[in-house]
Amino acid sequence: MIDSILRFVRFVFKYKNGLVDKIMFYVSMICAAIVIFNVGYVTDPTLGEVLGNTIHYLFFGLFFMIALRESSSIYALKKVAVEHYSGLTILTYFIFILIARLGVFGSLSVFSKEQWIYLGIYIIFIAELSKSTLFFDNFYFNPTILFVISFLILILIGTVLLMLPRTTVEAPLSFVDALFMATSAVCITGLSVSDISTNFSMFGQTVIIVLIQVGGLGIMTFTGFFGYFFSGGFSFKNQLMFGEILGENKVASVIKTLLTIIFITLLFEFLGAILIFSTLEVANFPTIGSMVFFSIFHSISSFCNAGFSILSGGITNDAYKFNYPFQLALSILFILGGLGFGIVLNFYTYIKDTVLLRYHRWVTKKNYKHKAWSFSFNSKLVLLCNAIIIVAATLFFYFLERKNTLALEKGFNGEWVTSFFMANAARSAGYNSIDLSFVGAPTIFLIMLLMWVGASPGSTGGGVKVTTVALSLLNIIALAKGKEFIEIFKRRIASESVNKAFAIILLSLIVVACSFFLLIFTDPDKSMKALLFESLSAYTTCGLSLGVTPSLSMGGKLIIVVTMLVGRVGMLTLLVAFIKNTMRRNVIFPEEKILF
Repeated sequence: MIDSILRFVRFVFKYKNGLVDKIMFYVSMICAAIVIFNVGYVTDPTLGEVLGNTIHYLFFGLFFMIALRESSSIYALKKVAVEHYSGLTILTYFIFILIARLGVFGSLSVFSKEQWIYLGIYIIFIAELSKSTLFFDNFYFNPTILFVISFLILILIGTVLLMLPRTTVEAPLSFVDALFMATSAVCITGLSVSDISTNFSMFGQTVIIVLIQVGGLGIMTFTGFFGYFFSGGFSFKNQLMFGEILGENKVASVIKTLLTIIFITLLFEFLGAILIFSTLEVANFPTIGSMVFFSIFHSISSFCNAGFSILSGGITNDAYKFNYPFQLALSILFILGGLGFGIVLNFYTYIKDTVLLRYHRWVTKKNYKHKAWSFSFNSKLVLLCNAIIIVAATLFFYFLERKNTLALEKGFNGEWVTSFFMANAARSAGYNSIDLSFVGAPTIFLIMLLMWVGASPGSTGGGVKVTTVALSLLNIIALAKGKEFIEIFKRRIASESVNKAFAIILLSLIVVACSFFLLIFTDPDKSMKALLFESLSAYTTCGLSLGVTPSLSMGGKLIIVVTMLVGRVGMLTLLVAFIKNTMRRNVIFPEEKILF
């Protein structure tokens, strides 16, 4: 009898493993839905207690199912394979939480809270879902279209979550308001129709920060990462698809690039949270836990250049307006996030090699050999452009506002920190430590220009990107000098890059103009300056506003939603996705010159 059962188990896990994974996926999805229903919807204490007990049973039920599946699979294969590592890791987490809830060790009491059970259920759901992320093999979408669809799906999920009654403290959000907030978070914009610091519960704020994190890196990056981790590998087709999405030309480097992006992001957000935590005053928080959540929220929001804050009034809050170390911590994060993953990786590699060199020189007394640190051509150009803009923008802001809003700052250092913070936050982060309704018209124009220029390519920031503007200016200089090509750093720029730069600039102006034109019709009671500012902020995913966002009409909010999505994905990306599949003709027509 036992031999028959063992033979059956071995058969199932050797030849029907996909069926087992599907069963686990649907069971974990039902459990995750019950958790969302309990946390975000249920307000009745009696029903909440019943569902709470049910979730406990589901938690341990999933633990038993995973333990059975992993042990049976290992028995069937007669070895511990790569695909078992994730399951064994999850089992370790379950055992840890079980020990904490049994109260065996008093120091682990913090892990006995309900949130850790919820996290465990979602870890299982993500694990089972990620095993199906390689479902892309069954589809034949253009990777660019798949990239756009992933954003739409994430926005839809975020909208549903934000409409739950317990997301807000007061009345639940309407569909349009929830759609607006979800789009703003996923597109890392920061425009808000509701004050998340006062009207959102911790559950609602958690939904926002998760949407920011996933939207900032791209849902395809996360699904690819978890799909690789929980399934044990990629197919060749998966590597080709993710290579195009990540902009990686070498198929062999796709997995390394994917893992590096995730690792670098989480590392700098972790370090950023520690830095922010060190600048806070304990008296402003009820508990240490709230300080930790505050630090994590602002670290993720800053590095992703989202601009969301759980401070009432944002950084203009009286307790933080003059907290200059806090503003500098945020500045470091959103500047690093706006540099792009390639540049940040270069810095990480340099710091790591420097630390290892010092360690081996002073501790092990061994010769440490490492590769010479060098930047690629694109890295040099991006760093140069950012250095120029950071310095120029700070100087311009200081001299434009030193006799106006900066006069209210504390001392000379305060004026320069505020100038540095505002000038660089205007490029994409969307934070403001000064009320924009009090700044002068020239400063408003400067902020709009900085929003349009934006951050660096391959970063979490928006705008047309610094390299696009630099390339356009260099092209003008080359034409003035009578040169046929742009040359910089002893390299000649490809004509294709120049064409893309001008296309991006023209498309940005067209989209902003269309959005502004439509807003004039939907919200004629608002000033044209405020509407133009709003349109530009939405397209560049900056998030700054002159205060009209909450009072926009339903039509106006929907226009901004579309503008944010187009700005995040990129108008040129959308055109390439839907027009690229045109037939090429092997015909070269005679060349003609156009009169200008």
